[in-house]
Amino acid sequence: MKLLSFAHRLELGGTQINAIELAAELRDAHGFDVTLHAAPGPALPHLRGRGVPFRPAPDVRFHPSPARIRALRALVRRERPDVIHAWDWWQGLEAYFGVNLPMGIPLVISDMMMDLTRAMPREVPTTFGFGALRDKAEHAGWRRARLLLPPVDVTANAPGVSDGRAFRQAHGVGDDEILLVTVSRLAHVMKSECLERSIRALRALGAELPLRLVIVGDGEARSHLAALAAETNRHLGRAAVVMAGAMEDPRPAYAGADAVLGMGGSALRGLAHAAPVIVLGEQGFARLFRPHTARDFLHSGMFGQGDGDDRALHAAIRDICSSSALRADLGRFGRHFVVDHHGLGAVATSLADICREARDVRPGRAAQGLDAARTAFWYLRERRFRVASRDATVTPAPRPVGPDPLQP
Repeated sequence: MKLLSFAHRLELGGTQINAIELAAELRDAHGFDVTLHAAPGPALPHLRGRGVPFRPAPDVRFHPSPARIRALRALVRRERPDVIHAWDWWQGLEAYFGVNLPMGIPLVISDMMMDLTRAMPREVPTTFGFGALRDKAEHAGWRRARLLLPPVDVTANAPGVSDGRAFRQAHGVGDDEILLVTVSRLAHVMKSECLERSIRALRALGAELPLRLVIVGDGEARSHLAALAAETNRHLGRAAVVMAGAMEDPRPAYAGADAVLGMGGSALRGLAHAAPVIVLGEQGFARLFRPHTARDFLHSGMFGQGDGDDRALHAAIRDICSSSALRADLGRFGRHFVVDHHGLGAVATSLADICREARDVRPGRAAQGLDAARTAFWYLRERRFRVASRDATVTPAPRPVGPDPLQP
């Protein structure tokens, strides 16, 4: 099967890494002929290293974009794919209105958001990243809602693959200190609140506990977060919070962590490295990933809604600090959980089946017409044309390099 994978901008983010790794796995394990179409970004070396053909897309912030639709249509005419796989609603709408409806090319959409996007077609096969959202989509009228758990390359992301000790030494973290690591885009949307709360937690707890926090990532919120980190360090009289910047390969950060703070794919990669994880969310949500919370996270996603204060995060950090044996036990459990449920091979097999279904089973014209009208209505009703897909300032795309930095 010839597949065109259509992603946003190749940031060092969870969805973009998922798109790259699944494209390579579909090629290697299932014989798919895969091309990836996206705007260039910092994850481009990872894509090049995997050997997946790349076709650049225009870099825009608002969708559907006429420029991206024109580029996609021209690419489809050249490549003649059997199926388009669009990541998230921005690409989903561009592929739907630009190619699926007028040209009849089968489409699969993967919506990795934490809540349902109503301005999406119901008749197009659509995958969701956790069971609760898939169930919600079915209840809301999605006829072909499927579950596609976020994948993790559990071979490349594993204990012993990366040098965590060197990472600790590079940032001056002693063996007697407890290193908390967060790997995230420093974006104002969804991300900055969790990062602010993490820095505040260091300020509140850092005088009594031997804590260090290293924040790995870059983005528009960096200057604001750096100011908070500097104020915390002045208050504690030591470099308790370190803004490490973006890392092309963040695995040493995971490997060196005593615990990882994060959500979504970052939390899963922390678990894959056998690090205990505090799952973060909005409004102060923080919960330790452990045997009695794992099933909830599997169903509801590595995310959550809190009650607006920082007590849950403080309690979780205290738990992590209480015992090295507890950290080791949670790390082993988390590693086994990710291997069992989120392994790249199993997720790619599910996606391959969904793509074949999209190619072979298509909606009738009447249902498709009604679906297009409904999708356009919700797009206009929710003013999606005013919702930017990323911050205004982004990290520049790198020049192409050689070997894949995220391979073992």
